[in-house]
Amino acid sequence: MIRLPRDTIVSPVETSAPCRVDMGGTLDLATFHLTLRHFHPATFNMALDLRTRVRVAPYKRGWVRVVSKGFDPAEFPADALPFTHPMGLMFGIAAFFNASGVVITIDSASPPRSALGGSSVAAVALCAAFLSALEGMENGDALKWRAARIAQSVESAVAGVVCGIQDQMAAAFGGASLWRWGGEGDHQRIPVFHEEDGDPSPHMAVAYGGIPHDSVDVNGRWVRGFLDGSHRGEWPEIIRLTHAFAAAMEQRQWTLAGEIMNRETQIRLSMTPDVLDERGRQLTEAAVALGCGARFTGAGGGGCLWALGEAAAMDEVRCAWGEIIAASPGARMLPATVAWQGLTIDTPP
Repeated sequence: MIRLPRDTIVSPVETSAPCRVDMGGTLDLATFHLTLRHFHPATFNMALDLRTRVRVAPYKRGWVRVVSKGFDPAEFPADALPFTHPMGLMFGIAAFFNASGVVITIDSASPPRSALGGSSVAAVALCAAFLSALEGMENGDALKWRAARIAQSVESAVAGVVCGIQDQMAAAFGGASLWRWGGEGDHQRIPVFHEEDGDPSPHMAVAYGGIPHDSVDVNGRWVRGFLDGSHRGEWPEIIRLTHAFAAAMEQRQWTLAGEIMNRETQIRLSMTPDVLDERGRQLTEAAVALGCGARFTGAGGGGCLWALGEAAAMDEVRCAWGEIIAASPGARMLPATVAWQGLTIDTPP
């Protein structure tokens, strides 16, 4: 690839991508899927119609500015971008593309640090904006794969820890998919159902508990427990449950899928009891008592939860969750609509 000179963005570019809920997360980390590849590690994710929109536009020469809802605006010289800054991932992506003289505006429909993959979604959308502006890439699978892979690579580099790729893939491709993580990077997407199959939202609920999460803490303990062997045996069972969950979802066996979800949640709780905070436990217990499944999103420890079950039972779950959330400052219900469309370049021609 020919490296383009800086200051080549002459007109604004706008992109967007959706966040996700998931089942079987963590297995997308190479630490897990490389050493467990004979168990066929996989993760289920479903994109939500809560989109993050990114706009890249010309700015003063030699500077990169980032403006994102929930954070203070920040700008630095392009030659001294701080990757440890709260917006360090965005600065890292700007550095990857050798960008200068740009302002990056990020508008996310999901709450900050809600365990819906928001920062990774913004990273994918930003990569797509640069790929469109600097290399002329257009909407399509080639753009999706490249944006997701670059975003994950840069995030791993600037975070200084092993990062997975499920958030980036869900953002790029949308829909509901089982992702099989190949041992040599040959990841495979298997759509679980399609838009023409009908709207699954009556069978789901998503809630933000009002307390931001810290994925590094929980994920870090899962990784350490896996590496030292103290929690090695749990993961093949999580893989088995993830495949079973995707099969139940494909067959629209909502009660069975919820039961599988609950079994996976219990395994996670046995390894890290604080994967559910107090609000999360209240929401989970309410859903389980009504015959439905409930699970934290991402690495838990705060953020969002999602529930799954038969439509009538889910009506009761939404009522119960509404009462819990009404007494929880900052908490709120979120739309449970599937985003069938993934990453897009939205700039009009």
